Amino acid sequence: MVNAVIHILITLLMPPLLLGVINRTKAIFAGRTGPPLFQAYYDLAKLVRKGSVFSDTTSWVFRAGPVVGLAATLAASLLIPLGEHRPPLSFSGDMILFAYLFGLARFCTTAAALDTGSSFEGMGAAREATFACLAEPALFFSLAVLARLSGSLSLTPMLTGTAATSWLSAGASLLLLVGSLFIVLLAENCRVPFDDPNTHLELTMIHEVMVLDHSGPLFGAILYGAALKLFVLGALFTDIALPYATGIPLVDWVLFVIAMLMLAVGIGMVESVMARLRLPKVPQMLAAACILAAFSLLLVLR
Repeated sequence: MVNAVIHILITLLMPPLLLGVINRTKAIFAGRTGPPLFQAYYDLAKLVRKGSVFSDTTSWVFRAGPVVGLAATLAASLLIPLGEHRPPLSFSGDMILFAYLFGLARFCTTAAALDTGSSFEGMGAAREATFACLAEPALFFSLAVLARLSGSLSLTPMLTGTAATSWLSAGASLLLLVGSLFIVLLAENCRVPFDDPNTHLELTMIHEVMVLDHSGPLFGAILYGAALKLFVLGALFTDIALPYATGIPLVDWVLFVIAMLMLAVGIGMVESVMARLRLPKVPQMLAAACILAAFSLLLVLR
């Protein structure tokens, strides 16, 4: 029960901090002071206090999209182990539900964008759906590798306990897997080099262009949902890339938080040293992630 409460508290409170660490890292690389670490919390609090403006052309789909998307991401967060701690929900086959909850969140976001009738938001929704078709196979290949190594279809045994020993028996396969998942992590969260969350050029935006008409608390739900998605997929990545098990619950929680902060710093470094890819290059990068995950699966099946 205590671990479940800590799991929920960390899941709810930490995601905006990751955005602050990424932005601060980018500012340091650029020689700037940058925004405060807790700027994302301030932005969310400001949006909650504001009112919402709705176009006459939108329906209930536009209002429900951000809410259902956030709820789906919150549900996915209850299935992922944080470090070596079991999640509040765990059952055989939960890895399928985990993947499709993100699919549901994406569907609701794109449906809300299309509901506005805006050509710009429709363009962003089309790009989001296209790139998702290339990112999801890499995720499923990765889950298949973990299922093969752990002998289970549940995320808990896949990511806890056996992760450290799997590096000894299948290190080459996991190395390919980590590379593929990092590409998927950047693509799914619309980070550089796939997308720039700070851009304001409609013709180059992917995710940001879909939420141009949202405002107030609903826009805050979208921003918080994006941060939460980064946290959940980051937890999946760190569980595989940085396995550890001290046997002391408090130390394991601290190590998990440190691992997540290190991941945020790493994302900030990548965004500082790389430019955004041209749109025709994005499918090629995602195809490379699929190939890496597929080769990883072949290595564990041989």
